Amino acid sequence: MHMIWSLIKITAFILTVTALTYGATLLYDVDGGATIAVAGIEFTLTTLEMVFVLVGLVALVWLGLRMLAFLLASYHFLNGDETAISRYFDRNRERKGYEALSEGMMALASGEGHLAMTKAARAEKYLHQPQLTNLLTAQAAEMTGDRRKAEETYKKLLADDRTRFVGVRGIMKQKLAEGDTELALKLAQKAFALKPKHAETQDVLLQLQADKADWKGARQTLGAKLKSGTLPRDVHQRRDAVLALSEARDILDEGNPIEAREAAIEANRLSPDLIPAAVMAARGYIAQGNARYASRVLVKTWTAQPHPDIATAFAEIVPDETAAARLKRFGTLTKAAPDHPETKMLMAELHIAAEDFPAARRDIADLVDTDPTARSLALMAAIERGAGAEDAVVRGWLTRALTAARGPQWICDKCQHIHPHWVPVCGNCAAFDTLSWKRPPPGEMAMPASTEMLPLIVGSPPLQDDSLADDAAK
Repeated sequence: MHMIWSLIKITAFILTVTALTYGATLLYDVDGGATIAVAGIEFTLTTLEMVFVLVGLVALVWLGLRMLAFLLASYHFLNGDETAISRYFDRNRERKGYEALSEGMMALASGEGHLAMTKAARAEKYLHQPQLTNLLTAQAAEMTGDRRKAEETYKKLLADDRTRFVGVRGIMKQKLAEGDTELALKLAQKAFALKPKHAETQDVLLQLQADKADWKGARQTLGAKLKSGTLPRDVHQRRDAVLALSEARDILDEGNPIEAREAAIEANRLSPDLIPAAVMAARGYIAQGNARYASRVLVKTWTAQPHPDIATAFAEIVPDETAAARLKRFGTLTKAAPDHPETKMLMAELHIAAEDFPAARRDIADLVDTDPTARSLALMAAIERGAGAEDAVVRGWLTRALTAARGPQWICDKCQHIHPHWVPVCGNCAAFDTLSWKRPPPGEMAMPASTEMLPLIVGSPPLQDDSLADDAAK
């Protein structure tokens, strides 16, 4: 790029000289001229000479004005203004410096990184204001791919209180680009301390804290976003619940079920429709022996978004009840969303457990025709088996189940990656709080395990918060 720019300048110089020479030749061949009489003396000038005289007069006028300004500065100096002459020369230097700075910024905006660095060096020569020129140099170095030069320049900005934030932020972005998230996190914390209301810094810090599972620090950052007005209150409440739930899981892993239980209940209070929080909070209430609160939490979340994990947790409230008693108790849950497919499949499971196979068939008859999924077809296979159908019929339903759509799953809204269980940070794109329980895009399917087809009857896969139920059993 630098060689191309040098070639362009040489070519422009040659073209300019050629144009001036050609113009002078044309003027020389033009007939005519002018006669000037001064004090009885006449001067006869050709056309070319007239042009030179005109240019000389313009130059004399410019020099005269400059001389006049200098004489005025000298006059003020002689009258006691000791800085008049130095200000005269400083104004010239500042004018040249700001012109170079302006040209450098324009070059940076137009993508000419090498030219921007040259102009930044010229501006520094005249202005001696590194807080301005170093920033331009660093950004130009980043544009040209010179990361070493950019980082060195950003470090110079750390020496000045006025530019320290810019320097920290610049180095932070460098480390993020290099993949050094450990150092980037420390720099983000420093930048946040310098400017806690800076929205971009808040977002970067929050993402890094979530990646490092620093849930407590992330909740503090999230609170700062709310206070600064960069995050709506409803979004803050939802994400704070996600962080509280993640913190509860970590506390549980550390062997403190009581504190984890309280954190899960807090997460559910912040966001009642967050399914994992509701399940974990309900298991916390079960561990406390508070079945009524556990039931209330699960019913409220089921009303917002029916999910198999909710049904599994609801069954754990009374683990040793008979099938008939369970079917009756589950009426509190199923009546919250009676027409939802999840409710219909849950009712079918309950009737299968009670060996009422005709009722189970009625529960999901329309689903297997209008919206067949792996789970509804597996349920139909269980119904046929319980009703005494031939093995060929059962195998037929199971074969359809293996090739049917999976149904709703935990899917990242950002990258559409499918997750087997809910997590606060997407395992594919590292986005925070982007998982939703929904159907995958057409053509994408994750085959379910056998225990995922019938979660209430055969049990769901063990989750991190299952030890809350174990704690209750103890």
